[in-house]
Amino acid sequence: MLTDEELSAIETRIANASPSPWEAFVEPRDFEGGDSVVRIRGPHSDEPDLYLRQYRAGRMIEASPADHDFVANARQDVPRLVEEVRRLQRLLQTHPTPTLD
Repeated sequence: MLTDEELSAIETRIANASPSPWEAFVEPRDFEGGDSVVRIRGPHSDEPDLYLRQYRAGRMIEASPADHDFVANARQDVPRLVEEVRRLQRLLQTHPTPTLD
């Protein structure tokens, strides 16, 4: 079970991250020409894009489309998951379940 301190630390990282929404723009899936990026607050924002790179065998390559999608969606998904964990913990406090010994 996540402790209150662990959840609070996650919430602090959420609060300190660039604002949502984040969106993955993967070339050539979503557009033609240029680098794949995670856009912060959409295509018309003044926020800088987030570039994801990996090093393999001493060579820099772009992260996969799946990694772009994961990072972009984590900005929206993690706050929702934390909220759900908090809700379930409150529910357990008000309606404790018997332990199986």
